[in-house]
Amino acid sequence: MIRVPPVTQSPCHLFPPPMAWQICECIDPECAFRFPAEVFDPRRLHCPLCGAETRRMPALDKGAPEVWPQQQDMVNNIAPGMPPIYVILDNLRSTYNVGSIFRTADAVGVPQIHLCGITPTPDHPKVAKTALGAEQTVPWGHHRNALHLADSLHTQGVALWALEVHPVARSLFEAAPPTGPTALIVGSETCGVDPDLLARCDAVYALPMLGHKGSLNVAGAAAVALYHIRFAPK
Repeated sequence: MIRVPPVTQSPCHLFPPPMAWQICECIDPECAFRFPAEVFDPRRLHCPLCGAETRRMPALDKGAPEVWPQQQDMVNNIAPGMPPIYVILDNLRSTYNVGSIFRTADAVGVPQIHLCGITPTPDHPKVAKTALGAEQTVPWGHHRNALHLADSLHTQGVALWALEVHPVARSLFEAAPPTGPTALIVGSETCGVDPDLLARCDAVYALPMLGHKGSLNVAGAAAVALYHIRFAPK
């Protein structure tokens, strides 16, 4: 059992079923605009671009089970006994990025997210808006100083992996699977992982980039990394 400094954990809530939707298509062949609309929205009856009538068909049933049988089969095929993968977000500024990482964390079974420094918490409405409920399914805590958290986790046997573009970084896709509890550290959008935090890490990994840009958005990079760590063939 991993012990950390006192944290704040949000409660779980039940959510009402989502509104039913339709896919609408303008009947004017010169326009043929296609768009989604709620079934009770009268604006769905006419094209918002040209005003012609629309034909309508059901959208995917978002009120269907959260996990379809084939998805459950995918989950069942994951190697049992996979060690926990925690997430440390140090001094992120964007509520969008934090909320998006919460959604990814929920998807890959992260047992806890540690929010450090100025990183906004799910108490901020914009984080909750982007997380879409994941902030209530993934336990989280806020820590003033990421170094104190890192030291605490290290003493409990948690390996620290930084996701950072750095001269010593190796490709994440060359990393051996974690053999014990591991925390993935993601740093500030503007200045990266704190150098003193980086010095405490057991490994530094980066994502290979084949295009003209040198890095991905923080939330996108975290999603790629977490999915690879969790689901890559062992």
